[in-house]
Amino acid sequence: MVFSDRREAGELLAREIYGKFGNTLIDPVVVAIPRGGVVVAEPIAEVLGAPIELVFPRKIGAPFNEEFAVGAVTEDGRVLLNPYAETFGVTKEYLKRKVQEELLEIERRKKKYLGDLPRIPIEGRDVILVDDGIATGLTVKAAILSLRRQNPNRIILAVPVMPAEKVPEFREMVDELVVLHAPEFFQAVGQFYRDFSQTTDEEVIEIIRRNREKFNI
Repeated sequence: MVFSDRREAGELLAREIYGKFGNTLIDPVVVAIPRGGVVVAEPIAEVLGAPIELVFPRKIGAPFNEEFAVGAVTEDGRVLLNPYAETFGVTKEYLKRKVQEELLEIERRKKKYLGDLPRIPIEGRDVILVDDGIATGLTVKAAILSLRRQNPNRIILAVPVMPAEKVPEFREMVDELVVLHAPEFFQAVGQFYRDFSQTTDEEVIEIIRRNREKFNI
C-alpha cells in the first residue's frame, strides 16, 4: 500500500476512524505531531468536526546519524531512551546537550505554530493522536506520555503506516489503534508515500489557522 501524499493518507484514515467510531466519540479533539502529522490530521478533523491541537515531542538523533532515533523528549522535558542508546555512542553529556537543543526547538515551534492561540483542553475528551507514520515509535511514545498526563477520556492512535512488529506494543499503550498498513518489511515511513516532501512551517500554521477559525478559537 502506497499513499499519494499525506492528505490522501489522512482522508483514508478519516474514513476508517468514522467507520469504526461513528458519532460515538466523546467531544473529540485531533492531536497532531508536527510537522507531517498536521497534514494527515486536517481531513480527519474535517470529517469528525473536531478541533486540531498540537503535541510537541522531539526525536533525539544518534551521534552518527541525526535521523536515527535513540530517544525522544516531551514538552515538559521527560526523556525516553532506546535501551541500547549507549551502544550507539550516546553519552550523558551528548544526551544533556541534545535534550536542551530539542527543548529550545519545541518552544520555537510552539510560538511559531500557535502564536497567541490558546491550547485546547483535552481532559475528559476522546483524543485522536495522529502522525504521518511510525518507524521507531519513540516520538509517538513521548506524545502519548504527554497526553496521558492531561487525563483524556481515551487515546486513539491513528497512523497510516507502521511496522507490523510494532502493532502489539502500541495496542497496549493506547486505548484504540487505527493503522491502515502494517507491513512486515519496513525500512522508512517515506517508502509508503509517492510524495513525502517535507511539510513546511507555513503549511502547519495555515492548517491550524483554518481549523481554529471554524471553532472561533
